[in-house]
Amino acid sequence: MKYWPLIPLISLLFIGCAEQQPVYRPVPVKKEAPKPKPVITPEKPKKIHKLKEVEDDNFDPAYMYPETKSKNAKQVPEPVTVAAAQMNKEECMAMIGQEKFDKYTQMLGSEAAAIKRCVLLKSMR
Repeated sequence: MKYWPLIPLISLLFIGCAEQQPVYRPVPVKKEAPKPKPVITPEKPKKIHKLKEVEDDNFDPAYMYPETKSKNAKQVPEPVTVAAAQMNKEECMAMIGQEKFDKYTQMLGSEAAAIKRCVLLKSMR
């Protein structure tokens, strides 16, 4: 009875030492790279053309870039510039706060740009 604990250990020893069958793993098949397509060269032209001389002294900017005077063209004033004249630094700081104003000034490069940002925010409300 005192050998009962040894029986599982001895059986594990025999199982571990027994010859095992090898595990076969499939070998991945390497695919060949696709062959490049042959370059098709164009045929030679049947007739050889000569280039003509071009006179470029007849350029007229009024003809090339005419000014449109149609009634359909609408001229819309920019509301941002109009509103920018109405807003000043104090109003902008009161609207968004000192911290955001300093942040916009640093991010945009100038106080005028920060005020424009305030005008944009005000127009979106």
